[in-house]
Amino acid sequence: MLQLTKAEEQIMQILWALEKATVQQVLEHFTENKPARTTIATILSILKNKNFVDNTNQGKTNIYFPIISKSEYSQSQLSTMMKNYFDNSFASLASFFAKDNKMSIEELDELLNEIKVELKANNKNTPKVK
Repeated sequence: MLQLTKAEEQIMQILWALEKATVQQVLEHFTENKPARTTIATILSILKNKNFVDNTNQGKTNIYFPIISKSEYSQSQLSTMMKNYFDNSFASLASFFAKDNKMSIEELDELLNEIKVELKANNKNTPKVK
């Protein structure tokens, strides 16, 4: 999956939150340093060409919506980061963040428990191959 630029990701974050929006609605979600309306339209066009969004027409108005979910994009980016920086090792990734964020033993235990619960839930939903 392609990587988004910072500007593209800002727009995608808004679309993921809104689920669908016009250029004007996207623009209204910028509080500071509002880009020009044409800039938003151009970025949405680029995102459409990259197959991240699509649009429908209501009269003369385009309504854009994401076709890549936030979780799909997050998964792809995390996988790329793990491959490029942590030799595909989740343990190395977790260790890096634990050290960098100065996590306590209690926080690490909580993280491990959450991972165990999630893995158990995923294993229940995965069909067994015989």
